[in-house]
Amino acid sequence: MGSRLRGWGGVAGMAAACALTAAVTLLPLSHGAGDGQGEAGGRSVARAVTARADTCEEPERSLRPSTADGPAIEKIKARGKLIAGVDQNSFRWGYRNPATGDLEGFDIDLVRAVAKDILGDPDKVIYRAIPTNQRVLALREDKVDVVVRTMTVNCSRIKDVAFSTAYFQAGQQVLAPKKSAVKGYDASLAGRKVCTAKGSTAYDALAAKSFGAKFEGLTVSSQLDCLVRLQLGEVDAVVTDNALAAGQAAQDPAVELKGEPFTQEYYGIAVKLGSDDLVRRLNHVLDDYREGGDDGPWMKAYGKWLKDDLPGIEKPPEPKYRDN
Repeated sequence: MGSRLRGWGGVAGMAAACALTAAVTLLPLSHGAGDGQGEAGGRSVARAVTARADTCEEPERSLRPSTADGPAIEKIKARGKLIAGVDQNSFRWGYRNPATGDLEGFDIDLVRAVAKDILGDPDKVIYRAIPTNQRVLALREDKVDVVVRTMTVNCSRIKDVAFSTAYFQAGQQVLAPKKSAVKGYDASLAGRKVCTAKGSTAYDALAAKSFGAKFEGLTVSSQLDCLVRLQLGEVDAVVTDNALAAGQAAQDPAVELKGEPFTQEYYGIAVKLGSDDLVRRLNHVLDDYREGGDDGPWMKAYGKWLKDDLPGIEKPPEPKYRDN
């Protein structure tokens, strides 16, 4: 996979090839064979005790799983397609394979699992490319049913959208050239130009504590653009999820992750507020997806897409539930 990316011209080539579709919000993307739309063992994942729903100590707590249909599920079934908001520029997560033109990655595998459970066919998906800062808007305006796009669950976002249980744990970290004097999220950022994506938790982190870094006016719509700016020397460092940064470092051997992650964050599948039946169904899908240990769907997807760049993960994050 990595060799094909390098043969295609590396990150700059990917950025150029994706520029047209990345610039057009909510553009339907094709996947699969020509429709133009896009083994589990016992349940071994521990269930955490419930918490009050009116607190935000653990925003990743979600509704308990169910297979019951409701308005949101019935709408998807009547349409015959799941509409998923995804990224197509994040290597290993959601990106276009330059050899085939197909969308691939960890998030894409998860979308396919959801479509298979609800519609009986993993190919019954309409993919729509969504910039980071328009994920919530896409759900509010019913442009998509779900957003599966490395979206962190936090106290601010649960006021705007509903989330499934966590399907991945990540943390904010600094990406910079290997020869850079930047050491991590610390005083070495003072006076440096730092790029983040609009609407990202990385921007919020810098707004709260910047260590004197210059970041205002340096945001981009697509996280990949930060890496391109770094390569061009327009910025000195990038702050983003380490899960995304690891994929970018895999594309460019001249950059590396600096320091340690300075936050603990969880990715969840986002849906429109009030779509409780869909949230519960997603949590059912994720329960099955986590099962099976090393031979289960989650660990297989991790091994295929992420293990080389993010080694050492032994199991998916445990789901946390609330009662209401």
